[in-house]
Amino acid sequence: MYRNHTVGVVVPAHNEAPFVGEVIDTLPTFVDRVYPVDDASTDETWEVLTERAASTRDAVATVADGGSDADVRVVPLRHETNQGVGAAIRTGYRRAHADGMDVVAVMDGDGQMDPEMLNRLLDPLVAGRAAYAKGNRLLSPSHRDGMSRWRLFGNALLTGLTRVASGYWTLMDSQNGYTAISRHALETIDLDRLYDGYGFRNDLLVALNVARLPVADVSIPAIYGEERSGIRYRSFVPRLSRLLLSGFLWRLRGRYLVREFHPLVGLYVLSVVGMLTWAVQGLQAVRSRDTGPAEWPALVLLGLTSGLAALLAMAFDVQANDSLHVVVDRDD
Repeated sequence: MYRNHTVGVVVPAHNEAPFVGEVIDTLPTFVDRVYPVDDASTDETWEVLTERAASTRDAVATVADGGSDADVRVVPLRHETNQGVGAAIRTGYRRAHADGMDVVAVMDGDGQMDPEMLNRLLDPLVAGRAAYAKGNRLLSPSHRDGMSRWRLFGNALLTGLTRVASGYWTLMDSQNGYTAISRHALETIDLDRLYDGYGFRNDLLVALNVARLPVADVSIPAIYGEERSGIRYRSFVPRLSRLLLSGFLWRLRGRYLVREFHPLVGLYVLSVVGMLTWAVQGLQAVRSRDTGPAEWPALVLLGLTSGLAALLAMAFDVQANDSLHVVVDRDD
């Protein structure tokens, strides 16, 4: 228990036998329950998890959507088929919620997350400052040292897209998997609609914004060792971009049309229609030999008006979400 709050930790793992045992072993003593989720690994991950469960207490290993009510610290869960890291986190969330955990953290099974930093993620939640907290490796220059330029570029690109889609416009390090969520947030959002793969965390941010739940960015370093990232940016970025576009449209509808009304939706629509019209007419003007000088000022004006509408829409969006993002730096 941490500051009168019960704490659960979900550990999604797929073929992480060399690392996941140490992740469990090094968790702080204030963690009440650990929920390692084996997403149909083909190595010895499941054996490692069941051994850790047995070492804490004689426990019967459980399978997702079933299992024992025994009062044990390590509760291993298993998917019979590979469903993705998002599905593994969802399985852990559901079990932790069913067990009555007040806050639930996520630490990947690859050992890249420092367990001694867990309290930094929990503090904004137990203090009532946020409903969800995520690690941020980019707030401190020293924390960025272990990241390659390619990883930094991919992170910056996906962070920009996630900002637009989620509405948390000052958020950084969107792909950071070191997170914590409150019981209230788990009861508010619809876990079933969230993406099963690596885009789960981005999709979750969109859902949190629609529910108007505050999110905290917490400065935490990453640990880089022998493990390798399972993300392949060349295929992941286009796939996640489509997911974020869908999430952006869903957020505008859910946040600004269903739950409340805001004219920024109209500005976004006008900007898109105007830009598409500008692009089509501009292409036709370039190809047409009959286009005179009189048409070009109109095209320029259309482009400028469309861009201004987009900027105004984003400005209103930033203003509407300004209070929903909290930054916790090292000195906070």
